[in-house]
Amino acid sequence: MIIEEIQEQLFENQDKKYQAFQSNLTPTVKQNTTIGVRTPQLRKMAKEFIKREDANIFLQSLPHTYFEENQLHGMMLSEIKDFQKCIDSVSTFLPYVDNWATCDQMIPKVFKKHKQELLPYIQTWIKSDHTYTVRFAIKMLMEHFLDDDFDLRYPEMVSSVHTDEYYINMISAWYFATALAKQYDAILPFLTEGKLTPWVHNKTIQKTIESYRITDEQKVFLRSLRISKERK
Repeated sequence: MIIEEIQEQLFENQDKKYQAFQSNLTPTVKQNTTIGVRTPQLRKMAKEFIKREDANIFLQSLPHTYFEENQLHGMMLSEIKDFQKCIDSVSTFLPYVDNWATCDQMIPKVFKKHKQELLPYIQTWIKSDHTYTVRFAIKMLMEHFLDDDFDLRYPEMVSSVHTDEYYINMISAWYFATALAKQYDAILPFLTEGKLTPWVHNKTIQKTIESYRITDEQKVFLRSLRISKERK
């Protein structure tokens, strides 16, 4: 059975020191479910297992037992070449994603060629009550809709997400920092007009001024837009 084979390979590639390191990075994951397998090995496994005829048995066996199984799952989804099959598999998996690393590990290659078909799914995901489904939606907007396909509707979608969830707020700040680097004039009003929550606003500025893609003059101005604790 493919599930037993996957688990066996994962434990064969276990790194105890990396296990402790990974556990510290993913506090929402139970420590006893982290095996400790490095990302390059997981990527290698994903490319091998997704080619197998019984790959769907693993992809449909949810929830998984181990963190690395979730990581492998996300990587395997990223290799699916048929858009509809990929989108259906992602939609099925998202409710089971329980950490930022697995969420961010999903980078479906086929989405680049089907941006307009992807949009309705993003619009649904971003309204979800599930933290990592929302995070994934914002991540897809950041990866696919900040260049030639940019439209002000998309940052408006992100700015409309108001939550106390750290992992959503962090990806929102990451989104706006990246957006400032790519679409500075269009995105700046989200800061100057106070369209973001104070935490996302300040974190966006922090992340933006760390970027080499922003000029020194822009960094000086952005620093002046920080919201002090007293103004929150």
